[in-house]
Amino acid sequence: MEINASMVKDLRERTGAGMMDCKKALIETNGDLEKAIEYLREKGIAKAAKKAGRAASEGIVESYIHGGGRIGVLVEVNIETDFAAKNEEFRSFVKDVAMQIAAMNPTYVKREDVPADIIEKEKEILKAQAINEGKPAHIAEKMVNGRIEKFYNEICLLEQPFIKDSDKTVQQVLQEKISTIGENISIRRFARFEMGEGLEKKEENFADEVMKQIK
Repeated sequence: MEINASMVKDLRERTGAGMMDCKKALIETNGDLEKAIEYLREKGIAKAAKKAGRAASEGIVESYIHGGGRIGVLVEVNIETDFAAKNEEFRSFVKDVAMQIAAMNPTYVKREDVPADIIEKEKEILKAQAINEGKPAHIAEKMVNGRIEKFYNEICLLEQPFIKDSDKTVQQVLQEKISTIGENISIRRFARFEMGEGLEKKEENFADEVMKQIK
């Protein structure tokens, strides 16, 4: 069964879960809305989404320095109470997020943060690529929609595969933590600094280096 935007929107309004989680739930349940709601509840996603509207103004700013000072990350992650901010599981998650940023170099926290002009420019590039591959214009237009999702997966922190479990996105791990800790958690902002960034230097795979440290 084809899953359309209207079905995803309906499920999102019913559960408060993220768009990609809703789409996956509908795919897994062959478009059955009630079963998709059950699927999200079983995964703890719907439960986590209900907490998402609650204010999270406490938390911590975590730092992570990699490779003797070659990469530095600062990330602010918020939670509802100061007590929960001291929770070991919360702090471990924040450290993982900092390492994720160091390894995967996202540009934005979530897709809603990406400026519209950046998206339009990327769509133009992707459409031109498809046409150069010999695809008709109307087919190229459809291909852009799929490829732009990959673009979001690369530049948005919450949509990246989690470095400790690539079967999950950072968003899914975040929702799991919300469910287990019992408070809303929000990754607010981050900054990543790489020594010599913008200067000519040899290519290095920092993602592999960071992964070696966490294994």
